[in-house]
Amino acid sequence: MYPELFRIGPVPIRSFGLMLALSFLLGVWYVSRIARRDGKPFEQLLNVAYILIFGGIVGARLSYVVLHWADFAHNLGAIFNPFGENQFGIAGLNLYGGVLLAIGGAWLYCYLKKLSVLEVFDYFAPTLGLGIGVSRIGCFLNGCCFGTPTDLPWGVEFPEGSIPYAVFGSQHIHPAQLYSSLYGLAIFVTLHFVMKHRKFVGQLVAILFMAEAFFRYVLEYVRYYEHEMHFTLDGMHPTYNQAVSIGLFLTGLVIYIVQMKRQAARTDG
Repeated sequence: MYPELFRIGPVPIRSFGLMLALSFLLGVWYVSRIARRDGKPFEQLLNVAYILIFGGIVGARLSYVVLHWADFAHNLGAIFNPFGENQFGIAGLNLYGGVLLAIGGAWLYCYLKKLSVLEVFDYFAPTLGLGIGVSRIGCFLNGCCFGTPTDLPWGVEFPEGSIPYAVFGSQHIHPAQLYSSLYGLAIFVTLHFVMKHRKFVGQLVAILFMAEAFFRYVLEYVRYYEHEMHFTLDGMHPTYNQAVSIGLFLTGLVIYIVQMKRQAARTDG
């Protein structure tokens, strides 16, 4: 566990922040490379990238705050104050909140610029997998987004002073962050291959939604959450992320079916 990698003067460089920034840079580089290969203008795609990045961060933070409102109700300045508890950087993000706001902002930009939303989203679909793959390594180094206790041989133990240790002590727990990283990289590799053989517009984003939703829904069973992240439904206690996962999967399925049928109709016509 290495939450702080090094310092530049008095400013600590934290592993999660560095990995998050690296995921953004790699994502923009990837889109620029694919756009150049396909002869697409990159300027508008770069604008979408900015919207996805900043919308993702703001949405992830706001959703975390909403779900943990009791921690911020009496200290509103902590919502976006990057200085606190001897660290630089905002602690506490919720991935799906960021995804939803980022997608909404990018959709609005494409609508106003009269761009094909699904065409643009196809270009960015692999980068979400890449971003998950890289940024979750930062989570592992930081000691956040950790798993529940396990007897499996690859269970990990976090040191004293870490959040996982405060919750589970010296018990071995699922390396949930690395599970996320592996499936994120698998999604990236898969979508990069599909990009070369895309059969219809929207295919990549549809696969992304379904694959991410499936993996995240399953992962929730071995990841630790505070009680604020659960709700009760007919005697069950799913997480809010699982509810979002179901909606995301169904959205991807609808996009896939509708776009596949449209492509078939064009071919037949």
